[in-house]
Amino acid sequence: MKNAVHTDTFNDASTGALRDASTNALPARKKPGAPLMMVPFREVRHFQPEDSLYCEPINVRGQEYEWTIPAHRHEGLHQFQLLTEGSAWATLDGEPVQITAPAALMVAPGVVHGFVYDRSSVGQQVTVPTASLRAWLGGATALDAQLRQSIHVAQSSHGGDLHECEELFASLFREFAQSRPGRAEALNAHALVLALWFLRHAATAPGVQRQQAIKDTLVQRYRTLLEAHFRQQRPLAFYADALAITADHLSRTCRATTGESALALMHDRVALEARRLLAHAPGSVIDIARALGFEDPGHFSRFFSKRIGQSPSAYRSSIASGLVRAP
Repeated sequence: MKNAVHTDTFNDASTGALRDASTNALPARKKPGAPLMMVPFREVRHFQPEDSLYCEPINVRGQEYEWTIPAHRHEGLHQFQLLTEGSAWATLDGEPVQITAPAALMVAPGVVHGFVYDRSSVGQQVTVPTASLRAWLGGATALDAQLRQSIHVAQSSHGGDLHECEELFASLFREFAQSRPGRAEALNAHALVLALWFLRHAATAPGVQRQQAIKDTLVQRYRTLLEAHFRQQRPLAFYADALAITADHLSRTCRATTGESALALMHDRVALEARRLLAHAPGSVIDIARALGFEDPGHFSRFFSKRIGQSPSAYRSSIASGLVRAP
């Protein structure tokens, strides 16, 4: 049985309320290799129009779901979590991550994530629209690039700094619980400082995604464009024109910075999304091919087989049988 994993963020036209819809998703693994089961995940709604973010203790959803949070994804949300007591097994795009308190975690948008907590766990979680974070950063390209990676900050490597993180969470939660003048502006300011705390640790915190450091500004801008357009099958010339450079220059810069050409980076992003959809979405291979901009399903199958080493159908069967870890 396959259920859809689709999460989106939007502003309700009538109330302005921020919504985070997470439905029909997979629970996290208790340990690497444990099987995944399908369970429903209730939609989360933010009803206060002035709230540009949402805060809650982890035990709210933990107790409701018996401390197993189903795996899901957010296309337009960043989530920041602080664990002050207990521990958890997390899965982030199929990678198991053990989190032991005190620890902090930033989950980037698009990452399929879930948790299995120890029942004694205590902590807090803040959900912020990614578009708001980018606006608050004012176009700082290097920081914007760091927003695309999830960040795990552990006690072993940043013990002292975690006390500062705890203070930031506490200040934000106090403001969220009150109704003082300027509440929305204060919440935005607190959220920005919290995000900056994570971004300052991006270079030294152990990464939860397999990705190389992005140092070149041009490559950062290219990756941002890719994230917006990779489903549309745009040619490399489209990205080069948008960056006001030649396609050759873009490819040389990508290879020098990441070890891969610009086209390879594009194909990597499409292949990752294809793996996510095949693992978690209910649609047929033809539906997934169309969702990724392939007019010819045969072209998609050849593309996927070349990149992954299996046909889409074989890959989906390998996921179902446990031979391949779901992203």
